[in-house]
Amino acid sequence: MAAVKLEEVRRAQRAEGLATVLAIGTAVPANCVYQATYPDYYFRVTKSEHLPDLKEKFERMCEKSTIRKRHMHLTEEILKKNPSICSHMEPSLNTRHDIVVVEVPKLGKEAAERAIKEWGQPLSRITHVIFCTTSGVDMPGADYQLTRLLGLSPTVKRLMMYQQGGFGGATVLRMAKDIAENNRGARVLVVCSEITTMAFRGPSKSHLDSLVGHALFGDGAAAAIIGADPEGASAVPPCSAWPKTLPKTTAAHAC
Repeated sequence: MAAVKLEEVRRAQRAEGLATVLAIGTAVPANCVYQATYPDYYFRVTKSEHLPDLKEKFERMCEKSTIRKRHMHLTEEILKKNPSICSHMEPSLNTRHDIVVVEVPKLGKEAAERAIKEWGQPLSRITHVIFCTTSGVDMPGADYQLTRLLGLSPTVKRLMMYQQGGFGGATVLRMAKDIAENNRGARVLVVCSEITTMAFRGPSKSHLDSLVGHALFGDGAAAAIIGADPEGASAVPPCSAWPKTLPKTTAAHAC
């Protein structure tokens, strides 16, 4: 009898349908850089124009990337005020960290507001928040800062995920799917926000991998509302996703 009652309780707690993406929002910093002119800009602001061979390699990387433009929080004005960021080895962790712990949740807020507007439901219906970033570490974390910036309920259930890397977006969708399908009525706000200030530095002949990052990555945030049993027609079910460490490597992952 007890087992039957327990199953009834669990059935009542779970959603009846699969989790779906109810709304999506994105945001980028206002500062835009164009790939065609970025090598000149990058080597100028980092005072590295005395490295023409390295610059030529970087130009090829940018050209082969097929990227037309990127958005970045770091402007030339910010770099002039914080010259240590432009150095390859000069200590600058505190300076970088002070920037990202403020700007990462702010950019996430912009994306979240757009997702919430598309969703069209009151903030009070958000039951869970998942925030993911590889940019900095803070306590209270960016998840708390986001709830404060949005004015969410102080009782909203929060999950902060740091240092997930490239599979962070898929991971937060997987977590949100599990939450939405196992908690009837749950509406999960997921936010990924990245600002590459932590990785910006001058070029080095011994670290070409750093140049690859400078040729590819920009700053941006994406948000989504995930829920099961939605009102009205919607339905883009999140794909299941999981990380997998590639055999015989400690640094490469697939998702």
